[in-house]
Amino acid sequence: MTTNHRRRVGSVRPSHLMFTSGVGALVDMPNFSVLVRGLDDWNYNDVRDRHDWKPIAEPRLLSAVQGIFGKNVKELLPAPWLDGLDQDPRGPASRVGVPTVPFPSWLRCTACNELAPVDSRVFGFENEVPRRPQDARFFHQGCGVKKSGAPPLAISSRFLISCTAGHLDDFPYPEFVHHGAECPKVKQPRLRMEDRGGNRGVNVEIKCVSCGEHRNMGQAMGQRGEQNLPRCRGRHPHLNRFDPQGCKCAPKVLTVGASNQWFPQNLSVLAVPRTEASELETKVEQHWNAVSTLPAAMYPYARENVPAFHELTGWSDAEIEAAVERVRARMEQESEEDSETEQLDLRTPEWEVFAASELPAPTDDFTLRRAEVPPELAGYYADVVQAERLREVRALTGFTRLDAPDPEDPKLVTRAPLARSTPQWVPASEVRGEGIFLRVPEDLLRDWESRAAESHAMYRHRRAYAEFRKNRYSDRIPGEFDEMRNWPGPRYLALHTLSHLLIRTIALECGYSSANLSERIYAGTEDDPRSGILLYTAVPDAEGTLGGLVSQAEPDRLVRLTRRALSEARRCSSDPLCAERLPQPPADHLHGAACHVCLFVSETTCERGNRFLDRRFVVPVDEHEDLALYRERP
Repeated sequence: MTTNHRRRVGSVRPSHLMFTSGVGALVDMPNFSVLVRGLDDWNYNDVRDRHDWKPIAEPRLLSAVQGIFGKNVKELLPAPWLDGLDQDPRGPASRVGVPTVPFPSWLRCTACNELAPVDSRVFGFENEVPRRPQDARFFHQGCGVKKSGAPPLAISSRFLISCTAGHLDDFPYPEFVHHGAECPKVKQPRLRMEDRGGNRGVNVEIKCVSCGEHRNMGQAMGQRGEQNLPRCRGRHPHLNRFDPQGCKCAPKVLTVGASNQWFPQNLSVLAVPRTEASELETKVEQHWNAVSTLPAAMYPYARENVPAFHELTGWSDAEIEAAVERVRARMEQESEEDSETEQLDLRTPEWEVFAASELPAPTDDFTLRRAEVPPELAGYYADVVQAERLREVRALTGFTRLDAPDPEDPKLVTRAPLARSTPQWVPASEVRGEGIFLRVPEDLLRDWESRAAESHAMYRHRRAYAEFRKNRYSDRIPGEFDEMRNWPGPRYLALHTLSHLLIRTIALECGYSSANLSERIYAGTEDDPRSGILLYTAVPDAEGTLGGLVSQAEPDRLVRLTRRALSEARRCSSDPLCAERLPQPPADHLHGAACHVCLFVSETTCERGNRFLDRRFVVPVDEHEDLALYRERP
């Protein structure tokens, strides 16, 4: 909904707030676009008193978020929402939602091409059908072209300017058309946008009706066009402010809908029980905000009035108090370790649970069952675990513009703020699903590393990684630049490639599309080697637990899927171009024998953006048989 009109203009799924439509992102509506406002403008007053609404409880993720923002962050909150909109479209539920503002704030009449800001009183707004918020629209009431019928539609002008510091601003149409000066006729000139379509605005002309000056938008495009743009004003429209320190970055022209106008920075964890914790400690940790704030003397009252205590009925007050102290001590210790290493380790607890010799007791959030490794795949997998229930929680911690963040080193790009001050909460979403965990034999991986780690192909991958980092980040880091920092290592390339091969094959039979599947690679380091792959669903539809993915880990199906995946990986319809590909200077792409035909998957599926992939490290490709992890067919 818009903050000015307090009317609904559309809807998105809660998970979209983590990936495509979060704070600071442009959301394209049918008739105009809106910008999601900062956390200061989100209002939870109407939903906090509801018994069916509560913050998302996930202590590990909350601790990781606090490592970024500090202890001021107290909660992970889902999107504000109330039920009842279908029954009463004008009731209380219609006034609850994610606040937005129309952006770009310049609109163009589709009939006469009048170009003016939203607040110029040239355009009106209407949204008369409560059950169809997507029909909300701006219109040009005084249009001279449309003589009868409904006033013509006014749509968002399609140009913006942005910079790598995370700023976003309207395109400066008056300054641009007058070459940086003011209109010689009037202080506030009338403008028109003659949009004839075409690529990147080269057929778009801005004309000043008042003085007759005109200019083509092509003169603002590219490196030469940047010289015709004013300095970045340091604007954060989602926060309704300008950067007080100013901005030295050069602005670039974007169009509405450009994929690089918003890149999310988020953290995600699986809600796994701790291997060393008791069942009571696990429940206390899950409801930490509600349990830890109460003294033991309040426990009898809380058992009747606090929903979190309803799950602790099997333990005495003394046992609960002792468990709270143990969990608090452990969380403080982990916080100190994270501050010393400056690295938030969210994967180790998950690896420890999946690789444990004894699986944890099943819960509503996490249920595992160890499956038999088929004899035909004894040398391919050391362990197969069916995750019948999974819960993934994701929190938005910031976003970037123009430059996509490196998930392993997010400080390399400028993080745009979510709020005007340090937030006390961050947006989060939770989804439930299912998955398969596969562990590759450690001795097999070590033997492969001894053959492939020092090969020419792996050398080319390492050099490409160094070039990739130097080309993008070397000028942003003062002092000595470590070009190989966060290099994932050879075994990650093998495990990641195997994961993509299985995803593409499993998606054909499990009932989910590959875009609804996700991966988590547990490759570890030299000191702590790991060899696991988790393929899982985390989608809101039917809570992602249809059973189709878990069933693929049954022995017969797993044999068939593995054989098919590895067999098809030996050939690609883009061969020999794909099979012969290796990173070569000056190219710095981070994949070898991999392409859209054989290995690439959707961005929501791959945890590293289709990087660090190479078929020759998993199966024999042409003459590279010695580099293959699996040299024989299963």
